[in-house]
Amino acid sequence: MADTIIRADKLSDSQYEYMQLIAEIMEIRKRGEKPLAFIRTYGCQQNVADSEKIKGMLMKSGFEFTDAPDNADFILFNTCAVREHAEDRVFGNVGALKNLKRRHPQILIALCGCMMEQEHIANRIYNSFPFVGLVFGTHSLHHFPELMYNSLVNGKRVFERGNDDKKIYEGFPVRRDGSFKGWLPIMYGCNNFCTYCIVPYVRGRERSRDKELIVSEACAMIEQGYKDITLLGQNVNSYGKTLENPVSFARLITEIDSIDGDYWLRFMTSHPKDCSKELIDAIAGGTHISKHLHLPFQSGSDRVLKAMNRHYDRKKYLDIINYAKEKIDGLSLTSDIIVGFPGETYEDFKQTLSLIREVEFTSLFTFIFSPRKGTPAEKMDDPVSAEEKSKWFKELLDVQEEIAAKRCSAMVGKTEKVLIESVKEKTGELNGRTSGNIIVELNGDSSLIGSFQNVRITKARNWILKGEIENGGI
Repeated sequence: MADTIIRADKLSDSQYEYMQLIAEIMEIRKRGEKPLAFIRTYGCQQNVADSEKIKGMLMKSGFEFTDAPDNADFILFNTCAVREHAEDRVFGNVGALKNLKRRHPQILIALCGCMMEQEHIANRIYNSFPFVGLVFGTHSLHHFPELMYNSLVNGKRVFERGNDDKKIYEGFPVRRDGSFKGWLPIMYGCNNFCTYCIVPYVRGRERSRDKELIVSEACAMIEQGYKDITLLGQNVNSYGKTLENPVSFARLITEIDSIDGDYWLRFMTSHPKDCSKELIDAIAGGTHISKHLHLPFQSGSDRVLKAMNRHYDRKKYLDIINYAKEKIDGLSLTSDIIVGFPGETYEDFKQTLSLIREVEFTSLFTFIFSPRKGTPAEKMDDPVSAEEKSKWFKELLDVQEEIAAKRCSAMVGKTEKVLIESVKEKTGELNGRTSGNIIVELNGDSSLIGSFQNVRITKARNWILKGEIENGGI
């Protein structure tokens, strides 16, 4: 039984009323023909999905969008608290808006997201950036229009954080950034409390959306022509545990996979402690499910994993990886690694290298440990110097580059189904991606963007492939 009963509420009618009121206000305050909004998103795909909801509400409020903050009537930064570098970028970019606000006092500058759920960050914004008029955390998204309206009408700074009511709000208008790739949140929050991670403190406890709503939204996206749909959650493998009638993630993804259409279904992020054989079997038997598993292991040392509070050991991780390799043809494996966790020794680090060599990942997302204020790891002894950690990091990258080059070289001569995603401005080459999430560069017309093509792989360059579209495409 779930610790807390979670129910989903509709976005209230009053919020739509506030959107209409904002539209009326902005007709007076706008600087150009239409009120313009500039949105910058930092961090993970969940932040991107949140920004798409904010854009949907702004669109209902009469806004159009601009890529130039100098032209905007409303500027919002959706922030990330996971890495110190992302925080530093936010402070630097917000500070750069001071002169713009001085020239155009009617501009409303806002900050939201994970950083704003941290009291010390909100206090710094309040004291050091007086030109920021609106600040709200992740738990206030469902009444963003009301907060924005109050700021516009009263002319006073509005700050709101820390009001987690443990509900999921549905019915947001959404303006998706892409027309063929899309994000589909299935759950919010996290219950794992890894000692290095701030997410449970800024995103709240785990809560899952109703299965029927997710399947309905996936069906609508497929009907709208989306070719690549990614299911989102801090730990998708524990989806459904907090529902009144629990549902496994494997059951959810299997039901979505049964929808007719030409599309790929992906998911992130997975936690190894909850990655089940049932899920692996669902991927193996799926029609549309990508043959790509992103399963962060963070460290190959059991001692470090215990200090991280990861709730699995090296053997359990390798057991599920080996089962996945056995069951899923053409499996592409990726992972996350933290180098230099407090107390990690070089012997611990060598165990990470040995795990990388044993698994042979397609690619890795690697990070040098960055302490987050308010997490247990922040207070742990960390005697290894930054210089030494950087040496380890370089050693890890060299090992992975060798493995990636070998894996990619093995794909030369094969034909892969590739989703064409973009065109490179400098060279005119197309960029695509395989089901296994490997980038392919090829020649072709930009009209192919958003389509699947059969591509023969002609060359490998570390973790990027070169290819040619086969006659007839798909």
